[in-house]
Amino acid sequence: MGSPTHLISIHLLSVPYSRVIAITRSSSKKLSRRQPAGPGKGSRLGPPPAHACPEAETEIISLLPSATNGRRDRRTWWSIPSRHTPTRTTRTSSTAAAMAAAAFLCARAAAALRPPSRGLSRRLLASRVAAASSSGEGGGGVEFQGKVGFLGLGIMGAPMASNLIKAGCDVTVWNRTKSKCDPLLSLGAKYEPSPAEVASSCDVTFAMLADPQSAAEVACGAGGAAEGLAPGKGYVDVSTVDGATSKLIEERITSTGASFLEAPVSGSKKPAEDGLLIFLTAGDESLYKRVAPLLDVMGKSRFYLGDVGNGAAMKLVVNMVMGSMMVSFSEGLLLSEKVGLDPNTLVEVISQGAISAPMFSLKGPSMVKAAYPTAFPLKHQQKDLRLALALAESVSQSIPTVAAANELYKAAKSLGLADHDFSAVIEALKAKAESSQQQ
Repeated sequence: MGSPTHLISIHLLSVPYSRVIAITRSSSKKLSRRQPAGPGKGSRLGPPPAHACPEAETEIISLLPSATNGRRDRRTWWSIPSRHTPTRTTRTSSTAAAMAAAAFLCARAAAALRPPSRGLSRRLLASRVAAASSSGEGGGGVEFQGKVGFLGLGIMGAPMASNLIKAGCDVTVWNRTKSKCDPLLSLGAKYEPSPAEVASSCDVTFAMLADPQSAAEVACGAGGAAEGLAPGKGYVDVSTVDGATSKLIEERITSTGASFLEAPVSGSKKPAEDGLLIFLTAGDESLYKRVAPLLDVMGKSRFYLGDVGNGAAMKLVVNMVMGSMMVSFSEGLLLSEKVGLDPNTLVEVISQGAISAPMFSLKGPSMVKAAYPTAFPLKHQQKDLRLALALAESVSQSIPTVAAANELYKAAKSLGLADHDFSAVIEALKAKAESSQQQ
C-alpha cells in the first residue's frame, strides 16, 4: 500500500500587505477537483498519483509584495510531500503532519518577506521595463531607447525618477531647489540647470509639479521646457492640474513640433516608491505607446483616456472622492470615541467590511494618535477639491458633499496643517467641536 502524501498549496498574491496565514483542514477530496487555473503551463498541481492518499491539506496564503507590479491573480503552486511517512506501527494525525509541513514552508515564506537587496530591486525594475517593451504595448517590441528627463523632485517626483534610474534608464533631472537633486545624482542621474536644458538634452521629459501655476511655468515660462523641445521629442506632464491648464501646456508644447501627453497619477508617496502608481493618460497616443515601458516601471497600471483634459478630469474626480471619504472617516473616528467606543476597533471593523479601503487601514491608527506623517499634503488635497468644484461648476453639476469637505480642508490649512498629511483634516473637526462647546 502506498504512503500517504500531504500536499501544500501556496498562493502568492501581489498585494501590499505582508502576512502569512496558515489554515489547516482535513479533506478526503482529490486535489484534481479543486485545482485553480494557474498563470501558465505547468503552474497548477496535477492530479495526485494513484497511490497517493491526500488525507490532509494545508493551505498557506501568503500575501506578499513582488515584482508582479501589484496585479492580482498571480499564483504559484507547489506540491511537497510531508517528511513523516506513516507506517503500520506509527501513524501521525493528518492535522499534525499538515502543520509540520506548514512550518517547513513558513520558513521559506519568511525569507520571501525580507526586503530584496538593492541589486535585486534594480534587476526586477529592469525586467519590468523589458517585459513592458516586449509585450508590444509600449515600445513596439523594443526596449525604450533614449534619454529621459525629469522635472520636479518632490514627494512624488523623487521616487518616480529614482525608479527609472534603478531600471537602467539614462535620466537627467532638474528641481528648483538643487539640493533635492543630490540623492538622484548619487544614483547616477545627470543634472541640467533649467527645464529647457533638460528637455533639449533628452528624448522624453516628465514633469511632476505641485500645482497648475508651477506646471505651466515650468513648461511654458522663461527657460521652460518648451524652449528646449523640438520635433521628435516628447513631454509628459504627470502633475495634477485642471483641464484648462493641461490644454494650455499642450498648445505650447505642440507648437514646437514635440508631442504632449498628460498623465496625472493616482497614488501617494508609498506607491510612488514601490512603483505602484496608476497613470491616467490622455493626448498623443503614439507618445503614450512610446513611453509605456517607462510608465510600467513607475506604475502598476495605466489608462489611455483620449483627448487632453480627460486625464486631468479623471484625476480630479478620483481625488474628490478620496478627500470626501477622509472627512467622513474622520467624523466616524471622533463620533466613536465620543460615545465610548475604541476608535482603533472601528478601524479594524471597517477594514473587514464592505467599505474596507487601504487608506483607512493605513492612516486610521496614526489618526487615532493625532499623528499625520505626510504622504499626500493636505494643501494638495484642498487644491484638488477646489479644482473639482470648478470642474463641476463648468458642467452645472452639484457636488454639495465635496463643497462641505473643501471648507474643512480650508479650515485645517488655517490651523497651520497645510504641509501635514491630508488625514490631518480631522483636526479641523476637533477644533469645530471645541468651538461649539465654548459657545
